[in-house]
Amino acid sequence: MKRNEIPEEYKWDFCHIYPTRLDWEKSFSRTSLRLGELKKYKGKLGNPDMALELLRLADEIGNEVEKLYVYANMAMHTDGADGSLVSLAARANTLSANYVAALSYVDPELTALTDTELTAMAADPRFADYEYTLARITANKPHVLGEKEEYILARLSEVTGSFRDIFEKIDSVDLPHPTVKADGKKVPLTHGTYSRLLQNPDRAVRKKAFSTYYSLYEERINTIAACYTASVRKNNIISSVRGYESAMQSSMSRDDVPAGVYEKLIKSVDAALPSLHEYVDYRRLVLGDLHMYDMYVPLTEGADFGMDYEKAFSVVEKALAPLGEEYISRLETMKRERRIDVMENEGKRGGAYSWGAYGTGPYVMLNYSGTPHDLFTIAHELGHAMHSMYSDEAQCYNKAGYSIFVAEVASTTNEVLLLKYLLSETKDTAVRRYLLSYYLDMFRTTLFRQTMFAEFELAVHKADAKGEPPTVESMNKLYMKLNKKYYGKGVTHDKQIRLEWARIPHFYSAFYVYKYATGIISAVTIADSLLGGGEFERERYFNKFLRAGGSKSPYDILRDAGVDLMTDRPYETAMLEFRNTLSEFTSLV
Repeated sequence: MKRNEIPEEYKWDFCHIYPTRLDWEKSFSRTSLRLGELKKYKGKLGNPDMALELLRLADEIGNEVEKLYVYANMAMHTDGADGSLVSLAARANTLSANYVAALSYVDPELTALTDTELTAMAADPRFADYEYTLARITANKPHVLGEKEEYILARLSEVTGSFRDIFEKIDSVDLPHPTVKADGKKVPLTHGTYSRLLQNPDRAVRKKAFSTYYSLYEERINTIAACYTASVRKNNIISSVRGYESAMQSSMSRDDVPAGVYEKLIKSVDAALPSLHEYVDYRRLVLGDLHMYDMYVPLTEGADFGMDYEKAFSVVEKALAPLGEEYISRLETMKRERRIDVMENEGKRGGAYSWGAYGTGPYVMLNYSGTPHDLFTIAHELGHAMHSMYSDEAQCYNKAGYSIFVAEVASTTNEVLLLKYLLSETKDTAVRRYLLSYYLDMFRTTLFRQTMFAEFELAVHKADAKGEPPTVESMNKLYMKLNKKYYGKGVTHDKQIRLEWARIPHFYSAFYVYKYATGIISAVTIADSLLGGGEFERERYFNKFLRAGGSKSPYDILRDAGVDLMTDRPYETAMLEFRNTLSEFTSLV
């Protein structure tokens, strides 16, 4: 479908960011000129008054740079083949890099201050908006380079950050759309239709979609491997230059999360793999045979959850009722203000996300095609959006942005609430089995599968750091080994599954995927407290989590919300939920 064929109410209205493209251009010109204002504070940050002026100015200009960047890139995501939109995004990307470069002296100068000076600033009420920032500067002192080196890295970020953009061009624009015959019709194979085809009851359709889809990546595997290997190498080089032991440690340090969380996740999931194997074995028993392309097909018949977007949105609202009337009202406002881009179109970026700039309100991108997964995606992305909305309202610019470590918690909490609501609304055995199966697959894909991804990227980074640059062959072999470990002997590990790593965009944001796993662990705990508790639990969720933004360590924020990921309890709670769901599912006939 072409974009001009989609009804306006299902397309973004960017007027909440800039009323017109001309307004964007005016802001771009004005903000570009203002970057020079940042330089006059160079060498003066030892003076608290000057430091405070600079921090406030940096926030003011940074907020405008963020708006320009978000507007341009979101516009490009609606049609990556439109050269004018690609050019707009490129200009915004350059401006963003120039903004970072203009501030390259700040961290070195503040880092050069003594701990006593930094502590005094943090204790000064005038610096209340920056106390956590100053605390992080103190903690990161060993990893900040000299002014010249920081400037060089800032300037190079425009290039070193381009690997994901390159992959997205391959994945969203250059990838062709061959057809697959399903239900007597030829269906164009896109990212959106692929997930639907894997749920088709006809195994021949699933197999054809799987083999055709992965053949597209196999034909481009050397290019994709070169792109990803360069991204890994970049991560290792920069972390080494900054004095970290590894790229993973660098990532955990930036998030201000104890490294033990990563270790506990891997260990906990590894211990729970027998339960996953039991589930895979049961799928094989039901289906008579099991291949990797059979992992998404529902195990029950007569439970069609396909629905149009309007009905899906209404169902999501009802499911999120435990979060209160105000929350639901804000969802309605988002829909009415055209902050949700709903339909798939040619050239549009695949997948879904929520984005926005401070002060503009959030936006959501979907590629809605009516599958049960799409229903849950609505709830998921609205969770992101509302998390941003509440944080932006409660926190200043400097403290509003939350860490990616907690970024998936509100979204996955919404998914769990939706699942529990749907289960509560039916006594039909077939429907109930369908929902339980879907819940099991939430665990499989969000907890187990994302942890497998995390093991993969950790192993690839470790190999590169040891002087063993990843190759197509080594990454394929590693991925197949992990696939066998996680899914066990109950499934046929089709040869093409070794290529799955090549289609995962999140690998270009190093050590991001494990947060999906900790996210569902946290979400299960929070959702249970919301459904089983009362006003206290809801207010704790809103005040300690949704409104917390990035005001302190994301680990501490989660702990305050009732989830301590350095203890066994959240992991045990999630794994028990998985086992109980599997037990109920297998008991229903």
